Amino acid sequence: MSLSPTWSASFITPSTSTGRANEPASYLRRDVHVREEPVRATLHSTGIGFVEPHLNGAVVGDEVLAPGWTSYRHRLVVSSHDVTKDIHLGTNTIGIVLGEGWALGRLGWEDKRNHYSDRPAAWLQLEIEYADGTKELIASDTSFRAGTGGVRSSSIYDGETFDARLEPSGWDRPEFDDSSWGDVDLFDWPLDTLVEPIAPPIRRTQELAPVDILSTPAGKTVVDFGQNISGWVRLSVKGESGTTVTLRHAEVMTAGEIDVETLRTAAATDLYTLAGGDTETWEPRFTFHGFRYVEIEGWPGELNPASVRAIVVHSDMTRTGWLETSNPLLNQLHSNAVWSMRDNFVGVPTDCPQRDERLGWTGDINAFAPTAAFLYDVRGVLGSWLRDLAAEQQEKGFVPWVVPDVLSTPSSPTALWSDVAVSLPWALFREYGDPQILEDAYDSMTAFIRQVADLLDDNGLWSSGFQYGDWLDPDAPDDNPAGGKTDRHLVAAAYLCRTTREMAETARILGRTADHAEFSDLAARVRGAFHDEYVSPSGRVVNETATAYALAITFDILDDAQKKHAGVQLAKIVAKAGFRISTGFAGTPLVTDALSSTGHLDEAYLLLLETGCPSFLYPVTMGATTIWERWDSVRPDGTINPSGMTSLNHYALGAVVDWMHRTIGGLNALEPGYRRMRIAPQPGKNLTNATLRHLTTFGEVRIAWALEDATMTVDLQIPEGTTAEVLLPLHAENDAIEIGAGTHHFEYEADVAANLSVFTLDSTLGDVAADANAWRLFMDTFGSFYPGVPLDGTAPEAATMSIATMLDYVPGASDEFRTAISNTLTAASTGASA
Repeated sequence: MSLSPTWSASFITPSTSTGRANEPASYLRRDVHVREEPVRATLHSTGIGFVEPHLNGAVVGDEVLAPGWTSYRHRLVVSSHDVTKDIHLGTNTIGIVLGEGWALGRLGWEDKRNHYSDRPAAWLQLEIEYADGTKELIASDTSFRAGTGGVRSSSIYDGETFDARLEPSGWDRPEFDDSSWGDVDLFDWPLDTLVEPIAPPIRRTQELAPVDILSTPAGKTVVDFGQNISGWVRLSVKGESGTTVTLRHAEVMTAGEIDVETLRTAAATDLYTLAGGDTETWEPRFTFHGFRYVEIEGWPGELNPASVRAIVVHSDMTRTGWLETSNPLLNQLHSNAVWSMRDNFVGVPTDCPQRDERLGWTGDINAFAPTAAFLYDVRGVLGSWLRDLAAEQQEKGFVPWVVPDVLSTPSSPTALWSDVAVSLPWALFREYGDPQILEDAYDSMTAFIRQVADLLDDNGLWSSGFQYGDWLDPDAPDDNPAGGKTDRHLVAAAYLCRTTREMAETARILGRTADHAEFSDLAARVRGAFHDEYVSPSGRVVNETATAYALAITFDILDDAQKKHAGVQLAKIVAKAGFRISTGFAGTPLVTDALSSTGHLDEAYLLLLETGCPSFLYPVTMGATTIWERWDSVRPDGTINPSGMTSLNHYALGAVVDWMHRTIGGLNALEPGYRRMRIAPQPGKNLTNATLRHLTTFGEVRIAWALEDATMTVDLQIPEGTTAEVLLPLHAENDAIEIGAGTHHFEYEADVAANLSVFTLDSTLGDVAADANAWRLFMDTFGSFYPGVPLDGTAPEAATMSIATMLDYVPGASDEFRTAISNTLTAASTGASA
C-alpha cells in the first residue's frame, strides 16, 4: 500500500469517552450512499486503541488486535482492504468497534495506563472509484454516531467482559436507528505518523480442541488444551438469558487446581453473559491470554468438549525451519521453542504473553534472533520493530530496554539488551542476505556504537554503568536475577567485542570506508582491552565460569592456542557441574557452540541431553510445552518458583535450538542468505537420525541423515542458485565435497569405531575423565555406591592412576562395586550414552 500524501479523514472519539479503565468499547457507525456499483473500493483504517472495522454487517479483514503495537507517536499502522465486492448501490454502513488496546490499557508491572492517549480514537477512509474514472472519499468525521454494545470492558491483561443482551442487533447495517446514539469529537493526532504495514498482521492461526476436561478437588471444571498458547477461547453455548460464563486462564496447575501465580496481577478472565435462545458462539476481540488451562464457571448444563476451542493468535509469519530427530525429548524442546516464539510474536517480540508485562524486551530477542530467523520469516515483524527502536532511540538518546518503551525508568546503554541495535540487523542480514537490512538500520547501529565508545574507560573497557550481565544465571538469587557468577562488566566487554566487529563488517559491506576504518580500530581496541583485563597468556579467563569462557571463545577474542586451552577449561567446568546448565541469557546461546568448536562435542551433547534441574531438558521432563523464563520455573516438587518473575513462556533460553539446527541438522551459512552453505551434521552418540528443512531466500534446503547399524545414509536437497560444501558425518575420509543444486544421496559404512575409545580397569582416571560420556557413566556408577564422595580424574595425583589401583584405595570396595565399574567401562567403550 502506498499511503496518500494527504488524507481527508480525521481521528474521531466518542464525546462521552473518558479513557478510564473498564470503560465499554465504543461502537461507531455511519450510513453512506453509493451512486453506482464501484469498480474499486478500498477501506483504510487504524486507531488509537484496538479497532475492528465493519462494513454492511460483516467484519472487514481477518486480522485481529489491529493496528498492532508500534511506537504510536512515531508510527501508527494503517490497514487497507479491498472491499469492492462488499459495496453495493445505495445505502451502505461503515462501522468500527473501538477498544482500549495497547494505547490506553495498562502496560507493565508498574500498573500505569494511558501511555499514548487519554481517549481512544478511530480513523478510517473509504476510497471508491467508479467506471467513469471519478473517485469518492468517505472519511471519518463528526457525521459518525457513537454508542456502546456488548463489549462492556476489555483489557489486554485482565480480559474481556461481554453481555450479549446489550449487543445492538444490526448496528453495522443500513436502516439501523442510531438516533439515541451520541456524537463524536474530532481528536488531534498527527497524520504524519500514519504508515503502511511492514509486518504481517496478527491473525487467528490455529484452533486447538481440548485434550481433557478435569474436575478439580475444589469441584471446578478445567479444560486442558494440551499446549501453552497465546490467544483466547471460543465458546458455543446455549442457556437462559442472563447466565454468565466465566473463563479463567492459567499456564499451569498445582495441587489439582489452576495456578495463576505466573500471571502476577493480570486477571486473565473473560466473562460472557448469554442473550438466551439459540446456541450462541462468542470469542473475545480486544484481549489475549497466555494459557494452557481454562477454568470454566457458570456453564449451563454439562460441558461438551466440542463447545470450546482454544484460538491461537500471533503475527501471521511464514514458517521456514523444521528439525526432527530420533530423540523425543529434543523434538519436544524444539517444539517448545517454536511455540514460545509464536506466542511471543503478537505484534512485537515480547518476553511473555501471560502476565502483567508482555513487553518488547531487547535482550530476549537479541539472544534468540538467529533461532527466530531460522524458524520463521521475521523480516516483517522484526523490521517493523527495528524502525520503532530507531525512532525511540533518536528521540530519547539511547536504545530502550523495551521497545515500544513504556517504562518509567529511563534505560541506559546495556550489553546484550541495547546492542540489539547492531546484532539484530546483523543476524537478519546473515539469514536473508539482503544488505538493505543493514542500510535501513545503519544510523541506529552507529549511534549505539559511538555512544558506548564514549563510555569506555582509559583502558578501553566498558566498565561503568548498569549491566544485566548473565541474566537469570541459575545460581543467581531468585530476587536478584542479574546477580550471577559472571562479572557483569566482563559480559559487557565481551559483547562489545562482538558488536564492534559486526559494526565494522557492516560498514565494509555498505562501502562506508571511513566508518569501516573507525570501527575496525575500535574493535581492535576493545578486543585488546578484554585480553589485557580478563585473559591470561595461556587462554585462562579470570572469571572461571561457563559464560565467561563461552563469550571469549565464540566471540573470537582468543587466538587459536588460547581458544584450545579455554575449550579444555570450559569442558571441565561443564563436567564439574554434572552437565547441569550454569548459564543465563548471555551464555546460554553460546555455550554449546563454544564446546563443539573447540573439540568438545561430547560435552556439548551431554549438556544438551541432561535432564536434571537445571538443564535444557528438565522442563520437558516436567511436561513443559513452551520454554520457561527460569531454568526452575517449576521446581522438582511441582511448586512454582516463588520469585514473582516466573513465566512458563519465554523464548530466550531456547536459543540453543540454533546450535541444534547447525550441529544436529548440519546447516551453516557460509555466505549471507545461504548462497553458499556448509552441510556438516555432527551426530551425538545417542542420535540415530535427523531431518532438517529450511526455506531460504533461494528455496528449500533439506538435510536427512540416518545411522542404522553401521550404515550411514545422507540425503540432501539444495535449491537453485546455491552451492554447498558437504562434510559427511562419521565418514572415514572426512574430506569436503562440493555440490550444486539438486538432490544428492550418499550411503556408506560409518566410521563409528574411530570415535570410540576402549576403556578397561587398566585405563587411567585421566583417560576416562578425558571422554565426557565415559566419565559421566563412570561417575554415575561410582556415585550409586558412594553418593556424595568427590572424585576428580584430572587432578595430577589421580590422572595417571589406573582404575584398578584407584579401586584398591576405595574403602570397602565390594566385588559388586568392582564388577559394576568394569561393566560401565565396557559400556563406555561401545558408545553407550549416559
